[in-house]
Amino acid sequence: MKALITGASSGIGKDMAKILSQKGYELVLVARDEEKLNQVKEELNNTKIQTISMDLSEEENCKKLYEQVKDIDILINNAGFGDCGNFTKTDLEKEIKMIKTNITAYHILTKLYLTDMKKAQKGKILNVASIAGFMPGPLMATYYATKAYIVRLSEAIREELKQEKSKVQISILCPGPVDTNFNNVANVKFHMREANSYDVAKYAIKKLEKGNFYIVPGMDVKLARFGAKLTPAPLISKITYRIQKRKISRE
Repeated sequence: MKALITGASSGIGKDMAKILSQKGYELVLVARDEEKLNQVKEELNNTKIQTISMDLSEEENCKKLYEQVKDIDILINNAGFGDCGNFTKTDLEKEIKMIKTNITAYHILTKLYLTDMKKAQKGKILNVASIAGFMPGPLMATYYATKAYIVRLSEAIREELKQEKSKVQISILCPGPVDTNFNNVANVKFHMREANSYDVAKYAIKKLEKGNFYIVPGMDVKLARFGAKLTPAPLISKITYRIQKRKISRE
């Protein structure tokens, strides 16, 4: 069995690599930081590990990755980052890179590998989204929007697969705040409890293996998703704005 994980040098991606390694999976780990990737490889000695240092915000790199790595059983789209601040004040170039990483890379890799999986009538894809994908996110507008794209794309693909009676599985992981390097990149400090990255990864793999589509770790996050379904969007926006306002760590 072979799994490809993007954003595998730290956080949830790294922890999912640990768990799948323990289960005997051959792994292909992808991230921009070659040094950190090699550190992860050194920690995992249960199975064969291939590391690929690559910036997936570049469209051609996504296509090169697909050409370089074939015949995988699991694709985990995990690479991504966020930013926090008023939409007119956040850095445009960082946001464009975020859109390319959080959306374009997921889209390309999902499409290319899903096509092969459908032909083979086997395979699993896990797209790492967020509870943010179910609600508007003032002061983190671009990040929330990227995760909403992943949620809706994956939901649509799931229905297509069901209608085709395909044996291929697609799932989305939708955690709340997790104790990872995301906070430093996004310039935020969360004022609510942050989940342990390894616990989230372990839960995600467990539910992925069971065939769950929505993978939402933590009762508080499950309640937040349920509340987002019932609450009008304008009210959610006001609540989210107040929450985000408290966690901006810099002006």
